[in-house]
Amino acid sequence: MQRDIQQLLNPALQNIATYRVEGGQQAEIKLNQNESPFDVPMWLKEEIISEFVKEPWNRYPDILPYKGMKAYAEFLGVLPDSVMMSNGSNEMLYTIFLACLGPGRTVLIPTPSFSLYEKIALLLQSRIVTVPMLPGLEFDTDAILRVARDEHVDFIVLSTPNNPTSKSLSFDEIRLITESSDAIVLVDEAYIEFSRQRSILELINRQPNLIVLRTMSKALALAGIRIGFAIANPLLMAELAKPKIPFASGRLAEITLTHVLANYSLVNDAVSYILHERDHIYNELLSISGVEPFLSDTNFLIIRINDAGSVFKSLQSEGILVRNVSGYPLMENCLRFNVGLVDENKRLIEIIRSL
Repeated sequence: MQRDIQQLLNPALQNIATYRVEGGQQAEIKLNQNESPFDVPMWLKEEIISEFVKEPWNRYPDILPYKGMKAYAEFLGVLPDSVMMSNGSNEMLYTIFLACLGPGRTVLIPTPSFSLYEKIALLLQSRIVTVPMLPGLEFDTDAILRVARDEHVDFIVLSTPNNPTSKSLSFDEIRLITESSDAIVLVDEAYIEFSRQRSILELINRQPNLIVLRTMSKALALAGIRIGFAIANPLLMAELAKPKIPFASGRLAEITLTHVLANYSLVNDAVSYILHERDHIYNELLSISGVEPFLSDTNFLIIRINDAGSVFKSLQSEGILVRNVSGYPLMENCLRFNVGLVDENKRLIEIIRSL
């Protein structure tokens, strides 16, 4: 008699859902994946492609993209041995979790936070302890410190600025957590370019248990190219590199990174625009009855309304795609949307006001 196929698989799969984006990824006005509203300009794409076509496509790239890692290390002002590049920061999350977790290990995750953290921890059969955000969706730093101590956690993951809440820990709060715990502390800075808080990056050599995660998908507008980075002290980085998938980053990503870093004024201009529009949208939302906007430290905003599901569908029918984040703890009837182009933001506000 044939065995049930589930008995042959990782038992953790029974508690994990396939990743999906509600409403899809296509819309007239797409504001549901925290992307930059600005594409890389055509002249820069042509520069990148003209260099890429000269590469030998029949040959493997380097085991790790050393040129890209060196370029990003120079950009950050850190040692090249402190940097590892990946095929998007999601792949780097798998690498870091593989290096740090497994059966019998305990991970602390503030909640709500990026869903992939819990998913990977479950796959690795690690014990998860959660620390709820405060009612205003801010981090509860005292509770994080207390739970980390009482539960003897091995690993702490902090998304700051946090997706989906849009809130941040301060530099001093992160430093206190790293100094007060024997655990490895992963600080996911996917949205740091939009934050009012300063990066914790400067502490990687003073805090041997600190890892910083970065992505090029948000401020650098390279979500379609898939580039992520981990930064840590060289001793820790040498261990994190052991489970890393070799050859995962292609030459196109490496070439794209070096050209975008060389033209970083484009990124600065985009970030300046997004911050200006973020404040404008927030102030407009404050004036709409029945809408509670949360002050944001990212390139997206959270609003609480009476019936998020109904408003989500109404916006979708108008060609506007946002994210319904009501399923997260503490975020009942909340919607999330990133800053778009001026006309897109104006249209979004008009429809929310009319609803």
